[in-house]
Amino acid sequence: MTYSGAVQVGGPADVHELQDLMISKVAVGAMNNNAYLLRCRATDEQLLVDAANEAHTLLTLIGDDGIGSVVTTHQHGDHWQALEEVVAATGARTYAGREDAEGIPVPTDVLVDDGDTIAFGRITLTARHLVGHTPGSIALVYDDPHGHPHVFTGDCLFPGGVGNTWKDPERFARLIGDVEAKIFGTLPDETWVYPGHGGDTTLGAERPHLAEWRTRGW
Repeated sequence: MTYSGAVQVGGPADVHELQDLMISKVAVGAMNNNAYLLRCRATDEQLLVDAANEAHTLLTLIGDDGIGSVVTTHQHGDHWQALEEVVAATGARTYAGREDAEGIPVPTDVLVDDGDTIAFGRITLTARHLVGHTPGSIALVYDDPHGHPHVFTGDCLFPGGVGNTWKDPERFARLIGDVEAKIFGTLPDETWVYPGHGGDTTLGAERPHLAEWRTRGW
C-alpha cells in the first residue's frame, strides 16, 4: 500500500518502505504525538524516534527484535512519556540534544550536537540542532542513497510553519533561521518531512511559504 503518513491514535501504523529502511509511523497519546520506528532492512536493527506515550503500543510495534536506540527530539514532556518503560523493556541506548537532556527525566546516554551521526545497522542519521522551540531540539536526516532525503523534525517544522515559540520574537527568529539554514538550505525540495504531530509534508510544499512565515511571525 502507498504510504500517506496519515495516522490516528488507536489506529494502525503507516509504513514507508524504502530500499534500505522501513519507517513505521504511529500516533499515540492525548496530544496526538507521532512516534517513528526505523528498521534497517539489511540487519533488522531498529531505532525509535520519540517514545512519546502508550508504551504498550510502542513495544508491540517494536516486537521481539527489540531496539538498540531511542532518540528523543526534544525535552517537552509529551515526547518522552513512554521513554522510561520502553528503555526498561528493551535496554535501548538513549540519545537527545545536549541542551535538552537535563529536561528529560530518563538519563541520556549520548548527548547529541549539531552534525553528529547516529548509526544503527547500515543506516546513518545526521542530527541538526535547531534552537527556538526548545534550546536543544534536534532533527534527524536520513540521506537515502537510492532516492531523496528524509527528515524527522520533532516539533520544529510542520506542514504550514515552524514550531511554537510562544510569540517570542527572538525565539521565533532563531528557529526559523535555523530551519531555513540547516533544513531548507541544505536539503532538496523532494525531502520528506516527518513531524512530531500530525501529517507529513515535503520541503518543496513548504519552501514557497518561508517569507510568509517570517512576515506573520509564527
